[in-house]
Amino acid sequence: MARKYRQLMPDQRNQIQRGLNQGLSIRGIARQLGRSPSTISREIQRGRVEETYDAVCGREEAQRRRRKGVRKLTEGSPLTLAVTHAILQRKWSPEQIAGRLRMDYPEDKQWHVSHETIYQFIYAHPAGELRKTLIAGLRRGHSKRKPRTRGKDRRGGITNMRSIRERPEEAQAREVPGHWEGDLIKGAFNASAIGTLVDRSSRFVILARVEDATAEAILESFTRRLRTLPKSFRQTLTYDQGREMARHQELERNTGIRVYFADPHSPWQRPTNENTNGLLRQYFPKGTDLSEYSQRRLTQVAEELNNRPRKSLGFQTPAEVMARQIRELNCGVALQT
Repeated sequence: MARKYRQLMPDQRNQIQRGLNQGLSIRGIARQLGRSPSTISREIQRGRVEETYDAVCGREEAQRRRRKGVRKLTEGSPLTLAVTHAILQRKWSPEQIAGRLRMDYPEDKQWHVSHETIYQFIYAHPAGELRKTLIAGLRRGHSKRKPRTRGKDRRGGITNMRSIRERPEEAQAREVPGHWEGDLIKGAFNASAIGTLVDRSSRFVILARVEDATAEAILESFTRRLRTLPKSFRQTLTYDQGREMARHQELERNTGIRVYFADPHSPWQRPTNENTNGLLRQYFPKGTDLSEYSQRRLTQVAEELNNRPRKSLGFQTPAEVMARQIRELNCGVALQT
């Protein structure tokens, strides 16, 4: 009797990808997994992306092959037009689109579509301009992260630093607005930069045009942008130990915000800002001159990001969450008076 075929599990696909990255042969990987070399070979072909195997693509292809029933995304349908518009015009990710549609149409299943179905719809397009445009609208990560500073030491020269370990617990909990993370994204040859500020609670982002990455320019720009916020929304700012924050005490006096510093080489201590900087690279690719962007353009980009639904917010947008928080603040003030 013929043996029943067993589908590869997600961890096995991950092991295939690791094995190939380590230079193992197909037969070597097959021995590790206890599977036949032909099974591994077919999986690699199905999950191949730009000459390399990708475990996620392999899983999506397997799901596509097993899928039965009517296609959700058909050419010209209202759902397809809405999905395409969200990708091309609003730069939303498939996961954001799927989550927002379920939020906006909770009872209408015709508008429910999984993010994997959206990915399949994009990559199933025949070769052509639309397919290229749709794929270009997706955010794509690098296989490994490059050093931001290319050897330049951004630390040192900062006095009276307040450690992140002294930061209030409410900042860590993300339940209260006004606790921000800050950073710079750098342009070509580190010669230009944009200041980024992200609220940990609402994920609301503020972009600041800076003349350069000096402490004087950061002080002036961050002061101006932070002063646009209600005073109660200026609680803390967590930054890395870059020299551009050397004048943090003046920033505190100017805005009332308390500045805390993350440990060296610890980007995971500022995860909201790191994630946001990745999103911003869709607008400001690495290797470009960031000094060419006006504050008006930076504000437009921030507004677009703030109106994207976020999974972490239950597919609400940062702008919606921030607006609600401001309303609650105003109601509280009114009650007190």
